Amino acid sequence: MSARTPTPWPLVALFTAGYLAAYLLPTTVGRLDAGLPLSATQAGAVGSVLLLSSASAGFLLASRVDRFGPRALARAGLLLAAAGYGTAALSSALPLVIGGAIAGGFGSGTATTVAATGIAGRPDPHRVTTLGLFGVSGLAGALYLTIPHLGPGHGYPLAAIACTALLALTLTGRLPARTAAAHARRAAAPLPHRRSGLLLAGALLFWSLAQNSLWGVSGRIGLTQAGLSEVEVGAVFAVALGAGLLGTLGAGALGPRLGRALPIGLGTALIAGCIALSAAATDLTSFASGEIAWNALYPVVLSYVLGLAASMDPRGRWAVLVGSASSLGTACGPLTGSLLSAREGYPAMGTVLAAGLLLIGVPMTFVALRTRPATRIPVVEIAVPEIAVPEIPVVGIPLEGVPAQPEAYGTAGPRHTAAAPALGHVSA
Repeated sequence: MSARTPTPWPLVALFTAGYLAAYLLPTTVGRLDAGLPLSATQAGAVGSVLLLSSASAGFLLASRVDRFGPRALARAGLLLAAAGYGTAALSSALPLVIGGAIAGGFGSGTATTVAATGIAGRPDPHRVTTLGLFGVSGLAGALYLTIPHLGPGHGYPLAAIACTALLALTLTGRLPARTAAAHARRAAAPLPHRRSGLLLAGALLFWSLAQNSLWGVSGRIGLTQAGLSEVEVGAVFAVALGAGLLGTLGAGALGPRLGRALPIGLGTALIAGCIALSAAATDLTSFASGEIAWNALYPVVLSYVLGLAASMDPRGRWAVLVGSASSLGTACGPLTGSLLSAREGYPAMGTVLAAGLLLIGVPMTFVALRTRPATRIPVVEIAVPEIAVPEIPVVGIPLEGVPAQPEAYGTAGPRHTAAAPALGHVSA
C-alpha cells in the first residue's frame, strides 16, 4: 500500500478563500440590511448578485485553467477578490458596495475554480475536499464569534474575506505555473459521464438553493422570530460551524467506506428535517438545535458530492461545473429565502424547502449509485535497449584485370565514428 500523499496546502487555502463569502452570507446580508439604505429583500439580492458572480467565474473558466496556468489564475482571482471586497468594505456608497461585491465574487469564484481543478487531479480528492471544508468552517466560526464585538457596519465581514484572500495569495507560489504534460494530453478528451454529470449538476443547483435560502435569512430568523441578540445569534452560528468541523472530520475518517449513495441520500433527508426545525424556531433552544444539527450534516453531504464530481473526470471539469452549479444555487438562495419568508413566513418557507430537498435527494442518490470513477490511464514508459549489431568482415575477391584496393573495404554494420541516435521511450 502506498504512503499517503503530502497535503496540498495551497489548494486548501484557495478552497477556503473561495468559499468564505458563502459561509459568511448571513452576517453579510444582515449587516447590509442594517447599515445601508436597503430593505431585507434588497440586501438578499445583493448577496445573490455576489454569489452569482462567483458562479459565473466557474462556468467561464472551467476548461481554461490549463491555458492560463493555475498559479497565474489563482493570483489574479485572489487579487480581484481582495480589491473588490476591500472596496465594498470601505465604502458606504451603494454603487461601490455592489460593484465591489460583484468583483470580489468573481475573484472568489476564480480561486474556487483553480482549487477544484487541482483537487480533482489528486489521487485523494475526497480527503482534500474535507480539509478545505474544515478550513472554511473553522475560519467562519471564528469570525462569527469575533465580528459582533467589532461594532456595527457592513464592512467587517467583507474586510475579513478580503484579508483571507491576501493570506491565501502568499501560498500561490507553490502552485504549478503550468499543468503537467500528461494532464495537457488529456485536454482534448471528451467529457465523461455526460448524463450523470448534468443530472448531478442540476440537482446540486437546487440542493444548494434550498440550503442557502434558509442560510441567507437565518440571521433574521434568530433576531426577529426567536428574539435573540446579535451576539447570541453569532454564538449559535459559531457553535454550528464547530459542529460542521466535527462533521467534516467524520466524513474524512469514513472516506469511501460507506460508499457515496448512503451519505448523500440519508444526509439530505436529515438536512430537510433540520431546515424545517430551524425555520420554525421561536426560542434559543429550537433555533440552536436546528442550526447546529444542520451545519453538522451539510459539509458531510457536500464533501461526498464534490468528491463524486471530482472522481468523474480526472481533469477536473465536472468538479468545476458541479461546483459552479452549486454556487449558482447558492447565489439564488438569499433572494429566494427573502421572497418566500416575506410572502409566506419563516415556518412555511422551511416546509417548502424541506419538501424540495427530499425530492432533490433522489436523483443525487441515483447518480451516486450508478456512476463509477473515470479510469485514470497511467502513462507507462518502456525503455527499449540498444541492440548490438555484430561487425561482419567483408571478404575481398580479386578479379582478373582489376587491381585490388584493400583500403576500400571495411566492415559491415554500424560505423563507430558517428554514433546512431539512441532509441527513445514508448508511451503506452
